[in-house]
Amino acid sequence: MRTRVITALLRLAIAALLLPFAVDWRSPAFASVRPWALAGFTIVPLILVIIGIAALRREQSPPLRWFNATALMLATLALMAPLALEARFHWIRWQALTADPNEIEKLGRHLIVGYVDLDEIHALIRRRAVAGVFISARNVQGRSVAEVKQLIEGMQEIRRAQHLPPLWVATDQEGGDVARLSPPLPQPPSLAAIVARYSDPAERLAAVRQSAVEQGRALAGLGVNLNLAPVIDLDHGLANPDDRLTRISRRAISSDAAVVTQTASAYCDGLWESGVRCTLKHFPGLGRVSADTHRGSASLDTERDELERTDWVPFRALMGRADAFTMLGHVTLTAVDPDRPVSFSAAIITGLLRASWGYDGVLVTDDFSMGAVYRSRDGIAGASVDALNAGDDLILVSYDTDQYYAAMDGLLRADRDGRLEQEALRQSDRRLRRAQPPG
Repeated sequence: MRTRVITALLRLAIAALLLPFAVDWRSPAFASVRPWALAGFTIVPLILVIIGIAALRREQSPPLRWFNATALMLATLALMAPLALEARFHWIRWQALTADPNEIEKLGRHLIVGYVDLDEIHALIRRRAVAGVFISARNVQGRSVAEVKQLIEGMQEIRRAQHLPPLWVATDQEGGDVARLSPPLPQPPSLAAIVARYSDPAERLAAVRQSAVEQGRALAGLGVNLNLAPVIDLDHGLANPDDRLTRISRRAISSDAAVVTQTASAYCDGLWESGVRCTLKHFPGLGRVSADTHRGSASLDTERDELERTDWVPFRALMGRADAFTMLGHVTLTAVDPDRPVSFSAAIITGLLRASWGYDGVLVTDDFSMGAVYRSRDGIAGASVDALNAGDDLILVSYDTDQYYAAMDGLLRADRDGRLEQEALRQSDRRLRRAQPPG
């Protein structure tokens, strides 16, 4: 009797522990282990279900029958949830891949996507379903410079055959801790390290520009035309041990807005000399934020006047550059819009940046695979619609390619239902045509 009680309780505990993960198993957190996760979330609950059915049939004790029935119910839910989510994903993917080609092209020109499967990204490019490709360390690992160049050239060749503008080929090559293409490229120093090395401002800026020229030539040599750098968030000295990915205090240039502005300007000059665009990130500034938006929501609670005097100085000074894009972070700017992250907030994008600041350059979101978007009340599909309606130009889905299909499905549905602002799309298309990479 005691053994049967322990066994029933153990199965109940395992099923209860599995269920929350099974319900959430399509989260980007499982992206790198998704095939194994699906196998695990299928096999383990299935074993629990088989054992539970057998135990329920032979058990006569009412309390134990209750425990066995409860364990069986939870195991069944844990088995059905991932299967249902997987079926839904493939349905959404199929709908996106079989949609009207004109619809796909119309919306795809606003998406930059990372990839794991080369055949999959080639298929999306052939469908004209993306505007660009994000190249990460996983795409270049074990490859030489020549092999990476050939990889990217193969993607661009598809576009040339379609008589379309070149793809945006983007990466994160900030230098220091964040250098996705090193190796095979040389490891560039961080901008903060260069700044610390030179006390004379003229020497410092010359060194920054020269480093950027070298970095830009290396990127352009591969075929990269958009670098998601520099970080122009001010360093406010915050360090949260739970923040394993954002780590702005380790990536920021300086706590001095003037130094950040001058350094970032010289850096963008050097990249542009080599034919690579820079990206100013992450508006509205993450230096005061300790939470990690990769994992979930985060708020910036500083008053707008204070941000205008400090964190926004580099953005206001540099966003007018014709060669620079601006990246929007996923933090919630509570003084302007407490309800939505900046990356898809109409109050901030339409109201503050486009109307108040008069910004008419290209806005690109941070990765929509991040928890602050995926777990938002809008989800990736709703956030994508809100982002383009608000005046974003490019939605980045860099880490988890599967989330591309959720974004595209949301955009297709919104376009067909009349919920996608056509004038916002026309204005975005105009900005993108003006900025398109050279062929």
